[in-house]
Amino acid sequence: MSWWQVSADTLAGSRFVVSPLAEATASLLTLERGTAAHPGERAWLDTHRPAYRRYAADHPVVPRLVRAAIDRCWIPALITSAPAAEGEPEFRDELARISGRPDDVSAADLDMVVGGTPLADYRCTPGLPKQASELLEWVWTETVLPYWRHRRQIIEADIVARTARLGQGGWAAALPDMSQGMRWLGEGRLQINAHDEQSREISGAQLVFVPVTPQTGWVAWDEPRRYAVMYPCSGVLADPRSRARTPETLSALLGPARAAILVLLGTPKSTSQLVVLTGQRLGSVGGHLKVLRDANLLERRRAGKSVLYYRSPTGDALVRIQNVPAEREP
Repeated sequence: MSWWQVSADTLAGSRFVVSPLAEATASLLTLERGTAAHPGERAWLDTHRPAYRRYAADHPVVPRLVRAAIDRCWIPALITSAPAAEGEPEFRDELARISGRPDDVSAADLDMVVGGTPLADYRCTPGLPKQASELLEWVWTETVLPYWRHRRQIIEADIVARTARLGQGGWAAALPDMSQGMRWLGEGRLQINAHDEQSREISGAQLVFVPVTPQTGWVAWDEPRRYAVMYPCSGVLADPRSRARTPETLSALLGPARAAILVLLGTPKSTSQLVVLTGQRLGSVGGHLKVLRDANLLERRRAGKSVLYYRSPTGDALVRIQNVPAEREP
């Protein structure tokens, strides 16, 4: 397994960050793999993968390196970067960090991925970072930007949900389902994956956690200043198959429409997300949210430009009680 040694100050100063570049990198990895984690991702792949394959055929170097990296469970610095913890970065600024890397730095990083393989000569291709940034810009413009408003809402909802979990149970409760193999080991050790890699001392550096909507994850760093964990969003919006069933008794109590909204708000969501998930009109959703809030079943908070709603402790208790099967008379 691979783990990072983290000081209390580093962990206390860690942040959840929205990164457009991380979303583009995750989308690139999904396009290259060609496998979908859920039906929504399948529809997105069916729409955009043919164009990606055409682009890759015309610009084959970086896609081949990405494929080699995927096969070795390693994401090269050529296509990723650790974002800063202060504010939300602009995509163009993040991309400039990729295109501005010296060729020799990228070649040294790729030696860990493709060294000794038929692709090894590609690592010395002149202008490789620029080619990588052009590929990421294409992925962002053609396959991510048209969906970015909706994807950003999913990311914001994930951050709100994990922040709440962090407040309730600390990092030990917030980390385990972020990424496969990630968990808090104690004594300042953060296990980041199950691979046998070099452990790192990152005390004193910035540590950020970056959610992405495609179901993939990896780590990145800008040694010795900054380290990042990219992880897949969880919840009903990321995977439509995970929608919870609305208990009949809850529907009878609140009405089917309001009950469905209350069940969905086990994780924070915006009004527009609820419109998509329920098929109800915007005005109807807004009216139901007001009634549920007036009954102290919901709370809300602002996240960026969105207002996210989520169940209050009373709302959680009501849903939990209604999910318990009724006892039969003897």
